Amino acid sequence: MATSQHLVAIHNNLEKLIDSKIEAMPAGFNKTRFIQNCMTVLQDTKGIEKCDAVSVARTMLKGAFLGLDFFNKECYAIPYGGQVQFQTDYKGEKKLVKKYSVRPVKDIYAKLVREGDEFTEEIKDGQQTIHFKPIPFNNGPIIGAFAVVLFEDGGMMYEAMSAEEIEEVRKNYSKQADGPAWTKSKGEMYKKTVLRRLCKHIELDFDTIEQARAFEDASDFDMTKEPKPAQKSPLNIVEGEYEVIEDESGEKGELVQGDLLQS
Repeated sequence: MATSQHLVAIHNNLEKLIDSKIEAMPAGFNKTRFIQNCMTVLQDTKGIEKCDAVSVARTMLKGAFLGLDFFNKECYAIPYGGQVQFQTDYKGEKKLVKKYSVRPVKDIYAKLVREGDEFTEEIKDGQQTIHFKPIPFNNGPIIGAFAVVLFEDGGMMYEAMSAEEIEEVRKNYSKQADGPAWTKSKGEMYKKTVLRRLCKHIELDFDTIEQARAFEDASDFDMTKEPKPAQKSPLNIVEGEYEVIEDESGEKGELVQGDLLQS
């Protein structure tokens, strides 16, 4: 639990940062209410006392740029390893797309597909369509997720990803693949992942560069990261044969007259 002194330091730093960037705030931004909501959330945020007050304030500032509310769980400040990570929630992502899409959006949403649900994709007369019929109150394993955007002009786009695809993205590109967002809110992160992929096809026009940067920071993914190498399987060595083997560290050695090794 953060001490009152630490919270005061965060409050003062956040107020100064907002005042210095007030021209970058969205229309209708209420500084007093935003800071009050931030402090209400932070006083119950486990681990925040281990994080530097200035860095916490900078994280909260990103929510201010985007007009998202930490108290309403549209975004989060997540302590992890002594650092604070800014992340938008799935509903925060929806709010931003509706507000900043160049092509007016009627609705946008993402759904989880669980084992037993019916999900099909079809192209009919050149038009993409999907059909989703979930089992009511299905708590089975998640096998995928999809996101749909409906435009006011009648157009529609969607993206679908299998659970395996999402896990590959998580493993190779997530900034915190084993962080609390993934371990505690797996379903929400699955929906956010497929929604983010859909957003690549939706032109968003933010009012300021600060908003655009905050949106990118909230993605959880760093697509410039090198994918992790595939895990090597143990070799099957036939008894009596000589083979050169390589262990996980890259060291090579010679296996002589080995017994049969099972993979």
